[in-house]
Amino acid sequence: MTIQPILPYVIGWLCLISLAAVCVTVSDKKRARQHRRRVPESTLLWLAALGGGAAMYLTMRKIRHKTLHRKFMLGIPLIVLAEAAAVAALFWFRLLIW
Repeated sequence: MTIQPILPYVIGWLCLISLAAVCVTVSDKKRARQHRRRVPESTLLWLAALGGGAAMYLTMRKIRHKTLHRKFMLGIPLIVLAEAAAVAALFWFRLLIW
């Protein structure tokens, strides 16, 4: 039985979830300007927690969206740091298979 490398799948997932996070963030900004129904904050935070945090944070800074909300300006970087620590731990304990 051979073990398949998972790194390509992880990179693929991060690309897809980051793209989704950027699109949803930009959409929420447009909806805010048009006074339309907004994307729930929980949806934005879930997208960040699922791996789109770095892309979402950079997008929020670039388009100046939710930059006054501590929940996002502190929470998303903390999510990204926690995910980076988890990946580092996987490497450290050799659980991430290349």
